[in-house]
Amino acid sequence: MKKKASIESAKKRSAIRKNRIAVMLNDDELKAMNRFIDTYKVKNKSRFVRETLMMAILKKFDEDHPTLF
Repeated sequence: MKKKASIESAKKRSAIRKNRIAVMLNDDELKAMNRFIDTYKVKNKSRFVRETLMMAILKKFDEDHPTLF
């Protein structure tokens, strides 16, 4: 029963993310990212990159919000 539930859950997650992007890194950037992933034992590289990118975007939106004064 549990296996069926996890398969259905995986299908729902994959249905949400249907857009793909590609990112090119130079050797030093890839080395730094892999070092971080190894040091902090990141289990899901895709999730890590996605969440890190979205955090940076949302932080910038928050900093750039219009103010009255």
